[in-house]
Amino acid sequence: MSKSKVYYTKEITPESLQKIYEALGVDITGGGRNKVGVKVSTGEDGAKGYLKADLIGPFVKSLNGTIIECNTAYPGARNTAADHIEVAKKHGFTSFADVDIMDADGEFKIPVNHGQHLEYDLVGDHLKNYDAIVNLAHGKGHAMGGFGANLKNQSIGIASRNGKAYIHSCGKDSNPDTAWGVKYEQVDFIRSMAEAATAVADYLRSEGKPIVYITVMNNLSLDCDCDAHQGDPVMADLGIVASLDPVANDQAFIDMIWDSRDPGAKELQERIDSREGREILPYAESLGLGSRDYELIEL
Repeated sequence: MSKSKVYYTKEITPESLQKIYEALGVDITGGGRNKVGVKVSTGEDGAKGYLKADLIGPFVKSLNGTIIECNTAYPGARNTAADHIEVAKKHGFTSFADVDIMDADGEFKIPVNHGQHLEYDLVGDHLKNYDAIVNLAHGKGHAMGGFGANLKNQSIGIASRNGKAYIHSCGKDSNPDTAWGVKYEQVDFIRSMAEAATAVADYLRSEGKPIVYITVMNNLSLDCDCDAHQGDPVMADLGIVASLDPVANDQAFIDMIWDSRDPGAKELQERIDSREGREILPYAESLGLGSRDYELIEL
């Protein structure tokens, strides 16, 4: 079995982002016919690490892409569609693309195959409206998941508000008002994210809709862009990775953190392992989402 290809550039510029996408050899736009959704975190009000308009704007515009998001399950400035759009506007996303809060008009169930925790996944209803998806993740730490990159962006990120609650409670409760009170094992939450990410990939494949995976590894803080009190970066920027395989792409990100000689890398490693974060990779691989075995191709 051939290794998954992961493309890598140390440069983090609008030009290198465009170049690494083109290296994947997939025209996600279908010659301009496809409606392309770009799943990116718009960042909680007060966060600072989210991907900035001047970096990703030219790339999203080249795809004629729409920024797609879903509302948060936790109380904050992005748990209603109207408020969420306001934060997206404040953070510059509406300056270069339309922003679609996909669960503004509801949600729908997609199947989870071979899952041990989730019976289904609940995703924003507007996901149906897109012909192709770019999973454009910001790689960083995360208070609950250890780290966030493509797998988290595809699981929690594409899940509706109720779907997020369902994943966070490991399939026990889809009500955001009560799900946070559900007791669960940390490893089960990590595996629930893998199941949801796999469900999205399976759904898109069944619909004949392509998806590509890109992770920008900058502003590497311990906490996520969903944290209103996000701290400063703990280590230097690593670059950008891109693949057609989300497991390989996330594995490459993790390997770069573990291979780094940056003294701050240890802090990020501790954050990830204290939350069982790396468990998402072998479990997602066991579900058939992708492979941890990859070939790194530097541009």
